Formats: sequence, structure tokens, C-alpha cells
Amino acid sequence: MTMPMQTPSRFAPNRARDIMCLGRLAVDLYAQQVGARLEDVSTFSKYLGGSSANIAFGYARLGLKSSMLARVGNDHMGRFLIETLEREGCDVSHVRVDHERLTALVLLGLEDRDTFPLVFYRENCADMAVDEADFDEAYIASSKALLITGTHFSTEQVHRTGRRALEYARRNNVRTILDIDYRPVLWGLTGKADGETRFIANESVTGHLQRILPLMDLVIGTEEEFRIAGGKDRLIDALSMVRKVTSATLVVKRGPLGCSIVEGAVPASIDDAPVQVEVLNVLGAGDAFASGFLSGWLRDEPLEACARSANASGALVVSRHGCAPAMPTPAELDYFLGEAKKDPDRMRRPDKDATLARLHRVSPNRKQWDEVLGFAFDHRPQFFELAQQTGASEARISKLKQLFVDAVAQTEKELGLQERIGVLIDGRYGQDALNAATGRGWWIGRPVELPGSLPLVFDQGR
Repeated sequence: MTMPMQTPSRFAPNRARDIMCLGRLAVDLYAQQVGARLEDVSTFSKYLGGSSANIAFGYARLGLKSSMLARVGNDHMGRFLIETLEREGCDVSHVRVDHERLTALVLLGLEDRDTFPLVFYRENCADMAVDEADFDEAYIASSKALLITGTHFSTEQVHRTGRRALEYARRNNVRTILDIDYRPVLWGLTGKADGETRFIANESVTGHLQRILPLMDLVIGTEEEFRIAGGKDRLIDALSMVRKVTSATLVVKRGPLGCSIVEGAVPASIDDAPVQVEVLNVLGAGDAFASGFLSGWLRDEPLEACARSANASGALVVSRHGCAPAMPTPAELDYFLGEAKKDPDRMRRPDKDATLARLHRVSPNRKQWDEVLGFAFDHRPQFFELAQQTGASEARISKLKQLFVDAVAQTEKELGLQERIGVLIDGRYGQDALNAATGRGWWIGRPVELPGSLPLVFDQGR
């Protein structure tokens, strides 16, 4: 019996990693007051950010092996980024700590449906100092694919680093991907506070990108981003110019129209592109789109399937606050795509679907506590009565609870109980103990009820 021939893989076999991402790694501070000017916002939510980092995070969340190549500062924000990526399953062995620079920050607002104030704090930031000495050829060769964002060709330093990574990749049959990621402010084309402007034509940027494009196997961008890459006003003309310098597969993100994929010759109209996939939501989220697309592409799935996953990922993220934490899991994607096939009208508002909301809460990877060795010292009236009986000050209760934390830490160390310790501490007498327990990797709980209350009353009325 003759066996059917298998379609050859796009990728070299036996690679330890699916993809490595070189580019921006920053903290996003998203305004919590939706509908307010950035000037009027009073609180922000802190998330992992940066295009490359979001893609690496989203890819890891989809259950594949991603690695981040970047720098962070020797600061609290840098440690937050490393821990966030690591917790999601992304390899951070090549995220270097830069002792001379700070981690980049971004402020983002959501003023109305069309206005999204955006301010980049990236002058001399850590991720723009990533250096070719931060990695070697063996690291690049360990992956199926290498993704670099356009911003990381915008200065001499990162351009040199990106070219060296591409050199290693091409030499070792590692597929290369460019996410154009065009931000005029990061190329010095706008005022420093104008991160919102998404397109400014510039011959120098176009020429710069066109010297990189021949080294790519896959190029992802919006219509505006392909216009800057091609140096033409009309999208189809820009794509034709891009095709003159690269044979890469071109993935055009078209917002409410979904996406178009061009392999080979550029058609007379983008609507005639061989692969057209509509989006189910009116907007898409670019980094989630890339993660979704690459999750299929790196599994050798057909381009149509890659595009469906990409559009679905973007639609889910845009319905939530933030980017990285909003990225979908495989369970969310499967449910969304399945329901959209049955009832596309209902899935045009994924934010209204209770099952999706539940899946987003419960399906991401979380630390598994198979065993917790807990010590509860959240007692309040008991310690108060003991202090009264002995004539001791209430302040001594706080000191005692701090000693309990010291005792737990000593026990953990002597018996090798790391990743298994839990404590239950109150906030009334144990606030200092709670502070001392934080950051140790312990399971920490605190009571919320007023002791002895029936019916239940919350402590301090909260």
C-alpha cells in the first residue's frame, strides 16, 4: 500500500524552541478611567508590554515554546517583566539586566473610540541597548524561527544587533519574521509625546526597511506599515515594491476587513489576494494577531487556518483591558472559533460571553500547589485576651507575628520546603508580618471576617 506523501515542514527539525523574539520589552501602564483624557486619569493598571514581548507572551500562553531576547533595567519594573514572562512559560535566559539603563515605560489612555493617547518613555532605555554580545550563534540556531520588530532596526546599535541575529538565523535554517511595528515617534519623526500618530511617510525609514526585507521569510504589518515598507501611498503599489526586494510571505492586517495574505506575485487588487479571512470583531489587536498567526504557522498549518487563529486572537484581546494579560489560551480560541462558526452574530461581542470570561479566568497556566504546609496565626481576639491577661502592650502582638514569619522562613530553609509553604495572617495585628512574608514565594491568605460574628460581618466594615 502506498502511503500519502506528507507535506514538507517549513522548519528545521529537532529545535528546542519554536520562536525567539528580539525587540521591545517594556511596562505598559493602561489608564483605568476609560473615557478620560490622559491628563485626568488618576490610576493605571500595570502590564507587560512591548510588541516583541507581547508576541512572546501570547505564544507561550498558547502552549508553545517561546524565548525573549532583550534587556531590562536593574529595577523593579525589569524584574516584573522577567517574572511575568517566566510565569507564562516563556524562556528568559537571554533577557539581560542592564545596570546602566532603566526599563522602558509606556502610558496609554482610552479616551474614546478613536482616541488612544500614547506616550513612550524610551530614551536610552534598556531594551534599545541589546547587543550582539548578549547571544551566540548556538542560541539562535536552537529555534525554528526568529522574530524581530521594525523598531529594533531604528538605531545603529539595535540595527547591528538585529543584523547579527539574522546572519546566524540564515546560516542555520532558522525562519525569519519581521513584524514591521512602525511607530513614527520611535524613529524620531514626531514630537516626543506623540506616540499616537501611526503613519508618517519617510524615505529614510523606507530605505532602511527595504535593506532588511530580503532577509525575511514572513512579513507582518498593517496597511500603513506596508505603505512605509514599500514607500508608496497606495497599498497595492507598496506591496509590489516590497515584493521586488523580498520573496517573503506577506500578511496584511486590515482591521475590520480581517487580513489578506500574499504569496508569490502581488495581485492587481488586495481583495484578489489568494488568502482572505474576515474578522469577527470590528477591531483587531496587532500583537495578539501575530501570536495567533504564528501559533499556526509554526505548526505548519495552512495559511487560512493561521489567519483564522490570528483574527480570533485579535478580536478577543481588543474586547479586554490591556494586551498581554488579555491574550487567549487554546481553550478560549477553540471555544470562540467553534461558537463563531455556529452563531457568528453572537460572537461579534465576545466581551458579553460568560463562558469566554470564565475560560479566561481559569485556563491560563497558574502555579500548581500540590501540597501546602500552612501555619495559621491570624488570631485576633485570642492574642488580645492573652496580652490583657499578661499586661503586655498590643504592640507586642505585632512583634510576635513577625517572629512567626522568621520561624517559618527558618523552617523552610532547614527542611527544604521551598514552593510548599503557606501562611494565614491577619491585617489587624499582622500587617508587618504580611509585609515580611510577601515576595518569598509563599501561599498567603488573610481573613476578612470579624471574629465570632454571626451572621457574618466583614472586618472593619469592608
